[in-house]
Amino acid sequence: MTHAYQLYEDIDAQCLCCRALQPFHFTSAADQVVCSFCVRHIGADRAERRDSDHVALWSELYSELQDVQREAVADATLLLAERDASITSLTSQVGELRGLVAGQFDQTDAGGIRAVLENDLVKRAERKIELATRRNDRALAALWRVARVHADDATNPTQCACGRSVMQCPDRPIIEGMRQELGEWEARNVALHQAGERHGLPSEHPALG
Repeated sequence: MTHAYQLYEDIDAQCLCCRALQPFHFTSAADQVVCSFCVRHIGADRAERRDSDHVALWSELYSELQDVQREAVADATLLLAERDASITSLTSQVGELRGLVAGQFDQTDAGGIRAVLENDLVKRAERKIELATRRNDRALAALWRVARVHADDATNPTQCACGRSVMQCPDRPIIEGMRQELGEWEARNVALHQAGERHGLPSEHPALG
């Protein structure tokens, strides 16, 4: 049986035995698309060992995925805290600058007011708020993806969508603590999308379908 993968290059391909993405380096179209881990499984008499090895392999891959998700949640939580502090500080700066403009209205001619309104400090502060908002959108979009993996199972209230029970899922307490803020962010950005304005929803969000 031949394959259509590129030859003489290091690539990732789906092993026909364990079905996981594995590294390959093909030198012939007739090379078997079976990873080095599964070579020992070839043959009808090795089914029992093959199944046992595959269970161990997928358990390890699942564990690695869980670690990646936990790191993503931790990074998003830290980024959100930094974002909140940054937006609060920058909003205060813009308010002070606008207050300064309003307070000087009676003492300054129209040209002076226009110059203060266009002051570089105001523009830069407002730009920083915009950038902080965009970073916030990226962090919450990533958290939204993680939350989907750990959503409630409609058919079994005690089961998490990740496959573990609600009580045993290590990521649910972190997700639960962010669900209200995540829900408010999602509703706000769905409304922005419906109004034709810039939003931070991820491309796979149902509202964009």
